[in-house]
Amino acid sequence: MSGHKPPQFTPDDPNANSGAYGNHGQREKHPVKPELRTSGGRQSSGKWFGTLGQLDFDIDFFEKLLVRNGSSVEVLRTLAELVSRKGMMQRAVEVDRMLVDRLPEDCLARYNLACSLALAQLPDEAIASLSKAVGLGYDDVTHMDIDPDLDSLRNRPDFLALLGRKE
Repeated sequence: MSGHKPPQFTPDDPNANSGAYGNHGQREKHPVKPELRTSGGRQSSGKWFGTLGQLDFDIDFFEKLLVRNGSSVEVLRTLAELVSRKGMMQRAVEVDRMLVDRLPEDCLARYNLACSLALAQLPDEAIASLSKAVGLGYDDVTHMDIDPDLDSLRNRPDFLALLGRKE
């Protein structure tokens, strides 16, 4: 041994040193490159796993599930929540409409569609969906009164009527 220190290595796989498989079958370790260049010469972050945040990853995952199983109510409900959280209101309206098509008598699906429509600045359609939700049995007036998704409807007489109030 010459006393020369080898370069520091970091595993590609975050679980590489977990000990789950012992030393057998471990991937060869490669030095971490300080920067990567894209084809346009721009500097990349150097992360091998991409740059998607968790919310973007989840949306992509559930979009792919929807393609594979377009009739899954669970996938539709989850995807609608995710795209709404991301602020993708047109997509939230589309997904909520698909859900209402599959569950036309579900008051919660209608309520969620009303919320998406209100956030997408479609107040007349939001009131119509909210009215249908109430007609189907949605009765949580306290929640409707404080739900921030419905803020754009607060001063409308038809919204106040649904809450049981007069102007």
